[in-house]
Amino acid sequence: MKSLENVKPYQQVSRVARALLHLFFISFSFVCIMPIVLIIAISVSNEKMLTLKGYKFWPEVIDLSAYRYLFTQSTTVFKAYGVTLMVTTVGTVLAILLIALYAYPLFRKDFPFKRAFNLYILVTMLFSGGLVPFYLLYINYLHLRDSLIALILPGLSNAFYIFITRTFFQQTIPEEMIESGKLDGASEWRIFFQLVIPVSLPVLATIGLFTTLMYWNDWFNSLLFINDTDKYSLQYVLIQMIRQAEFFKNQLAGTGVGLLIQQAVPTESLRMAMVIVSIGPILFIYPFFQKYFTKGLTIGAVKG
Repeated sequence: MKSLENVKPYQQVSRVARALLHLFFISFSFVCIMPIVLIIAISVSNEKMLTLKGYKFWPEVIDLSAYRYLFTQSTTVFKAYGVTLMVTTVGTVLAILLIALYAYPLFRKDFPFKRAFNLYILVTMLFSGGLVPFYLLYINYLHLRDSLIALILPGLSNAFYIFITRTFFQQTIPEEMIESGKLDGASEWRIFFQLVIPVSLPVLATIGLFTTLMYWNDWFNSLLFINDTDKYSLQYVLIQMIRQAEFFKNQLAGTGVGLLIQQAVPTESLRMAMVIVSIGPILFIYPFFQKYFTKGLTIGAVKG
């Protein structure tokens, strides 16, 4: 009886602790979601009401003119969506593969050129040739102007991610697993793809998420290398549209035409509409990567 009496206060404390923990995470989730709700509200708000009364979570006048203006060039926007989706998908897959292939021999103790390859990738992380050599290499020597390869190639190598992956291999993959694969007659390629990669899904998913965000948000490479409007990335198209709207407003401010343009081009709500249009696929990708973060770091490792 005494033992049962001692359990009851513990259970009550545990329930209170769980309730407080749930309340904390609900509040934290609410704080994270509210900015997105505000962005959506601004994107469907009337521009004049935004100027007079500022931002509100519930618009007084619902106005979809920002989305109408955005999709007046729907052909260009949809083409940019396709370009960005293709570049992001291909670039992310190739980047993960190349990073893993470079990091794998660096963690192997029997690789004879490990120090040289470590030094090589370390130098590229510490020193850069600068923007002008970067541009001349891609344009004059590789001849990649107006090529989608110019949007993919710069993001394929990241020294920091290589070191992270190598460290993950060192801490997670036991030598016994490699030796067991060799004893079973597996080649290095089979060991890499069938033994190492399944264990390394958490770190590869993390790197893949960061690489996806990098490719998706990239606009600078389009500015440098792309002149063909059909090959612009989504972010570069959106930047061009907001710059055009601001240019017309600034150049024709105070005139009758300027007032008409100011009413027809909702600059503030247009910015928020662009945010909504551009973050949609990223919100879809996050849950796909999230399921790998919750897995153990030693899935498939040697047992016993």
